[in-house]
Amino acid sequence: MPQFLTITDPADPRVAAYRDIKERDLVGREGRFIAEGETVLRAFVRDAADRVESLLIDPKRRDKLSEVFAGLADETPVYLVEQAVLDAVAGFHLHRGVLAVGRKPDAIPAADLLASLPERAVVLALFGIANHDNLGGIFRNAAAFGADAVLLDADCCDPFYRKAIRVSVGATLSVPTGYIARGEDAVDLLRRAGFTPLALTPSAGRMLAELEPPARAAALLGAEGPGLSADVIARAEGIGIPMANGFDSLNVATTSGIVLHHLRFGGR
Repeated sequence: MPQFLTITDPADPRVAAYRDIKERDLVGREGRFIAEGETVLRAFVRDAADRVESLLIDPKRRDKLSEVFAGLADETPVYLVEQAVLDAVAGFHLHRGVLAVGRKPDAIPAADLLASLPERAVVLALFGIANHDNLGGIFRNAAAFGADAVLLDADCCDPFYRKAIRVSVGATLSVPTGYIARGEDAVDLLRRAGFTPLALTPSAGRMLAELEPPARAAALLGAEGPGLSADVIARAEGIGIPMANGFDSLNVATTSGIVLHHLRFGGR
């Protein structure tokens, strides 16, 4: 079992990593991140217990988390902090009453991750997804539909940002993630790895429902508004999702769920 330690002073140096959370969300945590809420914590401990550095919880939640504690290393500190002190440490009212500090994994180049995937695989390649809600929703869909990996270009936001983790219900902590370097040709990278790059765009002449999912499929998604670049669309295979009454687009996270479902089950 982990070490349970009661904290009564918001200035206690042992909980410094949890202090002023919103401000530190903006400036970064030097290779660490904050996970928030019981559901995310359960996913974190289930999928990456070795990267949990400590927990900060309201003592009233201790009994509900007994199976989570059982998954932690013996030396992991669990700080028990009454709600008023917890709020003072965090800098705002934390109604979920559960926080964890974790270590980010080493960043994996996209090419290395693609080379490790099985003969049949489905990946998402994301371009310029800078909204944490959208990124978290995409990762949640990736986990739900069994995507083998998510690739992020240099203009995507951090999947370990607290809100992205929360919206993903912890999926950003477990879905294999690779990084496309700035200036790297993502379409060429995917083709060299044997993947068929499928560019989701309203201008496509071919509809998703008509697509026989290839053995190695990569769905390419751009930010809402600008979408994918014309160059990426021209060199990939354009795929569209028909919509009623002249409506021209979907939320990018919604699109990812529809596409992943088809790529996983559309050919069966």
